[in-house]
This record gives sequence, structure tokens and C-alpha cells, in this order.
Amino acid sequence: MKFQPKGVCSSSIDIEVENGTIKFVEFFGGCNGNLKGISALVTGMKVEDAIARLKGIRCGFKTTSCPDQLAQALEQIQSGNY
Repeated sequence: MKFQPKGVCSSSIDIEVENGTIKFVEFFGGCNGNLKGISALVTGMKVEDAIARLKGIRCGFKTTSCPDQLAQALEQIQSGNY
């Protein structure tokens, strides 16, 4: 799935999920090192666990963040609405 995040520096997120497990995540734009770290940490994680850990994280004064946007994308995948 290619997800277009809103309200963050990243311009897109590529995500692959298989049988409820995150197989691949790549962010484009944003804070490269931090986003590579997030991608490495969530790879192999169950979708519901990643959502529980990432949803609601804020970046500074923003109401969202790249991790929160990833959680929103994972929710769409989980619900089949993408």
C-alpha cells in the first residue's frame, strides 16, 4: 500500500502487510534516520501491536506525527479501506 500522510514532513509511506504482520515499511521525506529506525522496529510486528504503540504520538505542536500517520495507514489496511 502507498499511503499519503497528512500534516507531517513525509510525503508518502510504502507498507507491506502479510497475514497481519508488517513485512516492510519505507517513508519518503521527513527525518531520514528516525524514520528508518521506526521502519526497522515495526518490521515483523503484528499490525495491532504497532497501532497500539504508535497511534496518538504527536510531533511538537502538530496534532499528528509520522508514527501516528503510520498507525492510521495500518488501520486502513486492517479494515480493508485502502
